[in-house]
Amino acid sequence: MPVEVRDLPVFARRLRFLRERAGLTQRELGRRIGMQGNAASPRINQYESGTHVPRLETAQALAKELKVPVAYLFADGERLARMILAYSQLSATEQEAILREIERGDRAVPAAAAGKAQ
Repeated sequence: MPVEVRDLPVFARRLRFLRERAGLTQRELGRRIGMQGNAASPRINQYESGTHVPRLETAQALAKELKVPVAYLFADGERLARMILAYSQLSATEQEAILREIERGDRAVPAAAAGKAQ
């Protein structure tokens, strides 16, 4: 019985969506990130079927080729995924302004706790 797309791990769903949106075959995507010819399609298929999760370096290469932040591929909620994409498309100045605004809010995480201690 085939697995429903909605039942696949988030990485698998997003990778397949992005690859199809880019109009690439599994083999083309694999080759573009440096996978050897005959291994490219089966390996990407394993990632898209949720059989295997790529190493971080491979996930980074996939994200770069598909023009999304690697965090998008792993974000565990659609709202967070959309925010990651939107944020990544802003200029550094706009990103900093939004970050300052979020940190100023009532529910903001203190900068030190968010890893911004300076």
